[in-house]
Amino acid sequence: MTQQIRDARAFKVGDELPTLTKVLTQEKIERYADASGDRNPLHIDPSFAATTQFGGPIAHGMLVLAYISEMMTAAFGPSWPQGGSLKVRFRVAARPGNRVTASGRVITTKGERVVCDVECRNGAGEALISGEASVRVT
Repeated sequence: MTQQIRDARAFKVGDELPTLTKVLTQEKIERYADASGDRNPLHIDPSFAATTQFGGPIAHGMLVLAYISEMMTAAFGPSWPQGGSLKVRFRVAARPGNRVTASGRVITTKGERVVCDVECRNGAGEALISGEASVRVT
């Protein structure tokens, strides 16, 4: 992803946000488990995870959600961490080896706020996370 921060006030309805693509690895999931303290075996123990409804390890939802936040920071710079909000739904579990793409589109501007549809999809096109992000432009 190219870091292309521009003045948030320049965004117009229909504008696409810069996409972000990452490949999930078991190592990334384990590092997230260490950092977050969430060492649920569903995420870090392939033998255990194979016995669950998922049939194998899955990524932490918040790890995948962080890709949306990274995308929003690339689009809106410091306005995102200073005045952004998210309302999302987790739809499908992300797995090691998935190519995850975060994308978004401006759906409205309300005064000082820009509202965007946002999502993360896997390489098969399944929506992992979808929702709305709102950022106060400065």
